[in-house]
Amino acid sequence: MVLALTLDAKSAVATDTLPWTGDSAVGANQPYQHGYSPTDLLRWNPADDTDAEYLRAKVPLQQRVVANSATQRNRALPTQTQQLTLAGDYGNAFFESHPYTNEFSQYLFNYWQYTDVYASWHGMPTEGVPRDYYDPNLDWREKWFEFGMLNLPNPGYTNAAHANGVRSLGCIFFSPNDRGDQAYSELLVRDAGGGFPAARKLIEIAEYYGFDGYFANQESSVAPADIPAYKQFLKQLRDGGLYVQWYDSIDNSTGAISYQNEFNAVNAPFVRDSRLGDVSASTFLNYWWNKTKLTNSKAYAAGLGLDSRKSVFAGVEAGMYQFDQPYNLDDNLGADGAPMNAIATLGADFVSSDYADKTHDDAQAQVFDRERRWWTGSSQGATSPDGAWKGISKYIAERSVINGSTFATSFNTGHGLSTWNEGRLSNDAEWGNINLQDIPVTWQWWIDAARSPLTADFDYGPEYTPASRFSYQKIGAYDGGSSLVLSGTLASDNTVRLYKTDLTVTSASTLDLTYAKPSADDDSELRLALVLASDPDKVVQVPLAGSGRRTDGWTTATADLSAYAGRRIASLGLVVAAGAQPIERYQVNLGALALHDGVDRTPAVPQGLAITQLLPDTDELFLSWQRSDYDTVRRYDVYLDDTYLGGIYDDVFYAKHFTAASGTVKVVAVGPDGSRSAPAVVPFDLGTAPGKVTAVAARDGTLKATWTPPPSGQPVTLKVTSVDTSAPYTKEVTVPGGGTGTTLTGVPVDGAGYVLTARSGSGTTTAVRGAFADAEITPYPASAVRVSGNSFTFSRPALADWHTLTVLEDGQPKSFATTYGSGNKPYIIRGRTTRAAMTVTMSRSASRVVAVLEDYAGNRTQTVLRGSQVVLPDSGGA
Repeated sequence: MVLALTLDAKSAVATDTLPWTGDSAVGANQPYQHGYSPTDLLRWNPADDTDAEYLRAKVPLQQRVVANSATQRNRALPTQTQQLTLAGDYGNAFFESHPYTNEFSQYLFNYWQYTDVYASWHGMPTEGVPRDYYDPNLDWREKWFEFGMLNLPNPGYTNAAHANGVRSLGCIFFSPNDRGDQAYSELLVRDAGGGFPAARKLIEIAEYYGFDGYFANQESSVAPADIPAYKQFLKQLRDGGLYVQWYDSIDNSTGAISYQNEFNAVNAPFVRDSRLGDVSASTFLNYWWNKTKLTNSKAYAAGLGLDSRKSVFAGVEAGMYQFDQPYNLDDNLGADGAPMNAIATLGADFVSSDYADKTHDDAQAQVFDRERRWWTGSSQGATSPDGAWKGISKYIAERSVINGSTFATSFNTGHGLSTWNEGRLSNDAEWGNINLQDIPVTWQWWIDAARSPLTADFDYGPEYTPASRFSYQKIGAYDGGSSLVLSGTLASDNTVRLYKTDLTVTSASTLDLTYAKPSADDDSELRLALVLASDPDKVVQVPLAGSGRRTDGWTTATADLSAYAGRRIASLGLVVAAGAQPIERYQVNLGALALHDGVDRTPAVPQGLAITQLLPDTDELFLSWQRSDYDTVRRYDVYLDDTYLGGIYDDVFYAKHFTAASGTVKVVAVGPDGSRSAPAVVPFDLGTAPGKVTAVAARDGTLKATWTPPPSGQPVTLKVTSVDTSAPYTKEVTVPGGGTGTTLTGVPVDGAGYVLTARSGSGTTTAVRGAFADAEITPYPASAVRVSGNSFTFSRPALADWHTLTVLEDGQPKSFATTYGSGNKPYIIRGRTTRAAMTVTMSRSASRVVAVLEDYAGNRTQTVLRGSQVVLPDSGGA
């Protein structure tokens, strides 16, 4: 039941996300994240971290509005009780952790308003692990490759978290099995000044990739002598500006695994130490708590001067027990009915990951209902919970970042079955991109009606399969992938609370509502529902004339709010006013809502748009441009002519299934009020480029390139560039017109990636990507072995692409135990040999001992550790 076993032992089969197939299959060069071992961490450099520039989060952490309990659904809830969700992101794919991709049924988190910290729980292989090492059909213990002790949060999820005022954390994880020989002690090595280089690297990584800190899950025992250094290491992270949460797993005195299930003298020093002060921000309590333990936790925190609703998180094992929890969060309520401690959940993404049909587009409505039930208690958004599970919102007050004098939403949830642009279908392909998620509707759902309240749902268009309780006409989105549909029998006025806000009204303020009403003309009326901060008990209704008529598609109604100048809108919603008689089969879709303040905030045309790689052989496109400040631009939308490709707040973009032979790539900047810039454009025409470009690298340092000549007959310029910019390599040659191939010599043979571009005159530049031949390997250094008599202790090889290390005694391989009790191997295997097994005893004091290192490419090299030289059979390597 402990944290390590929960996900990796019990739930791994259920939560693994298998590789997508068909149109959603990974692109040949699609950027994805990887994990990091301590060795990887200490040598980390963004210039040689694969795809680093495409995996950064750029949205700054937004400030949340000052809490206003008067507009909460439960006014009695204290606003300072924090919540952390430790969960997967789009899924738990090992080689497909992308910032976005073309799959609707990826998991899209939609309840940021109840969350203060998002922490990534997503095991990831280290960089360079060959994808074919993973066989999804084998038992989870048969993953014979290395997972990093460090995984970073998905940048798309970090962007969405930051847009909602939520911190985003990576995860540091050590356990006896899950990370092979990797150990915490590798992070505690000091430099000459007494600092921790590993802590500096962790700070650098967080700053570069744009997230906020780390969840530290130490589930292997710590040597008592190491405890002070471990806390100093944590303090260096905290002093570096990072948020750190510590898991309740280690006894502060003995270093033994000891789950306290409460905050006390055994684990509190990992948050506030009597000598060092604050070493982390908070702790995640293990799950076996009760009323007494949580009451004691609050008292102990108070005795240390800590606010337990910010520093002590009562853990909930969401993934294992789901809606049938053995723990009752009511035990965390004090005598006043308010939470005593913060709340943390592990694996709340079970709403998708453990659902049998999670990958089926037509089953996503059930995923949405499950998620709504977890967070609100009701799958349908009712006021009463579906069962014993009462929902996180019973204990955590809703938050908001919606402030200032402008606001815009198109009710996008971050995925779709198609994409619409101002009501016009722009792309009929499915997609999943949380970077495009609008600020979620604060309440799912809060609809007040005297009789027969309307039902609410997100309408993803004709291809969507809603829950069976709905019968509305599916029309899709106005802008993006979804609209908000209200439907049913309109028998009384319905007040639909949408957003908690702190918006300023000026003398020039207007509010646009774009809607579609496919149901028949009637005497209903739409009215804006404003709750002003000065009078939170009153809903101010602003009528939208003519809104009872059936519309032919989308229409926009504008309301003048100047009468409320100087006031602040604390809640924004809609009243659907009933007619004289009940109206059956009523339906209205909300497509967009935008508050303007009379100031022209249209962003400037994006500058510097360039096609950085156009790869016809793999149908991929890489773009770059100059990014403006987030206060000016909320996102950039990318088009091929008028077909939508995607969007993000960034200065780089990747697209797959890019099959066009010619056209114009456009990038449009979208402002905080929804205004749109004129497009930046860059044309391309593969008819002017060399065609069918191929490249084959050989072990002799040659790269053979071929192509079909362009119609112009002009010379062709080829340029090969290494992807690794920390060790840049570039070579350029020009071939006379009519040529169809050439061989470049002297290229690297280190297995690194390259881009080969081909251009003829002023025509479009085309490219192909590949990897240089791998004919190099660095010997395992004898200094990496600690020898004491016949005892040999091996360190993890520093070679970036090492795979196995065979230890021969008199020509016979030694045996090494593997994790999960999976038997012995006649070599040290990366990521699976136990740390204890890295020490072996030789049979004879005079024996010959040789270490044979092999890399992923099959290159081998030997190091004589004791005795005479041993000649290896020819492996083709060094």
